[in-house]
Amino acid sequence: MSAAETLYTLALRAARPLLPLAARGEGKLARGIRGRAGVLERLETWARTHREPARPLVWFHAPSVGEGLQARAVVQAFRARSPDAQVAYTFFSPSAESFARTVQADVADYLPLDLPGDVRRALDALRPDVIAFSKTDVWPVLTREAKARGVRLAMLSGTLPASSSRLGGPARALLAPAYARLDVAAAISPDDADRFGALGVPADRRRVMGDARFDQVWARARGVDRASSLLSLFDGFDGVTLVAGSTWPADEERLVPALASLIEAGHRLRAILVPHEPTLAHVEALEARLRGAGITDAFRLSQVAVGALAGTAVVVDRVGVLGDLYALADVAYVGGGWGTAGLHSVLEPAAFGAPVLFGPRHANAREAAELIARGGAFELSPDQSAAARILPLIEDAARRRAAGDAARAYVEANMGAAERGAEIIESLLARR
Repeated sequence: MSAAETLYTLALRAARPLLPLAARGEGKLARGIRGRAGVLERLETWARTHREPARPLVWFHAPSVGEGLQARAVVQAFRARSPDAQVAYTFFSPSAESFARTVQADVADYLPLDLPGDVRRALDALRPDVIAFSKTDVWPVLTREAKARGVRLAMLSGTLPASSSRLGGPARALLAPAYARLDVAAAISPDDADRFGALGVPADRRRVMGDARFDQVWARARGVDRASSLLSLFDGFDGVTLVAGSTWPADEERLVPALASLIEAGHRLRAILVPHEPTLAHVEALEARLRGAGITDAFRLSQVAVGALAGTAVVVDRVGVLGDLYALADVAYVGGGWGTAGLHSVLEPAAFGAPVLFGPRHANAREAAELIARGGAFELSPDQSAAARILPLIEDAARRRAAGDAARAYVEANMGAAERGAEIIESLLARR
């Protein structure tokens, strides 16, 4: 155990008695602490009745929904190739709690605390043959305890930007031993694979598999039921529909006035606005912003009945429907590119063939820059009116279709990583 890992464990142990205090309220931290309570007992209960030691078990871990999309695609491919294996799935963020139920896992729950006693209980219960981490999320104690038991360790669709804090300072001191324990670091790109070498992963354990999210969003787009009760609410509109997904107030501050000016100019435009966190406070603030901009015929999704949608704006006040709503998009806007949250997934609307718009802060999303280069996405700039940037896509149908086709082609060209990830898992099982 490195000195950094020792300090990390001591800090976690010191913080544990404070968790009940931090569990108060409705923030992500509080909800995560409450959700994690009893996780070891739940895993042990499942194991007593369902764990079959004669069958191999692969434990997939993804911290949140974005990484979960990658993991889910690999799980699906692995299930198809190895139907006799068992699968466990864990997550860290409470935002992934409902998503985890969509993964084809035998058991899904929060990741236990990364403390030796908790990790050993989880390993005793699950008895995994392979643990597969998604994107970047490795845990020092879990990797150390699992490696000591002979469990194979993999990183799938790994990402390590040159600017990552993991490459230097305290983060590197803490995490480099965990990365060095990996049997396979399967990265999204050759550059990512090279940078895993700086964290101690030997060259013969590094490879490139691509990003499994492409497979996931493609399958999701192909599987949407366009005659569903949700999408049927929006039938009968003959103009251009803009779906704005995962928006934050910083996005809405720029987007709403632009939409209002386009509508006022006579363009047949309908906006479907999907806040990242549709709390009552956020929904009410967005409605007030719409009214202030002159859009008075806005509805909440929960208030819309079949055939009753006549407004130019819909505020979506529920979670879990954005992936379907993108099917309606002639143009898509993806939030997170103005504030500090980071740009959300641009691949979902691209898979539906919608040209994608977003703010200037997208360094965390390589696919955003790649979509721009291929003509499938467009960046809004502080130096240019958002309405002026959106207008060509609204009034020129040929340009809109060409951009949408480029976006769809980009997603299709990058598929295949899920199968490669499943092959990696199978190869590790064969070596166990």
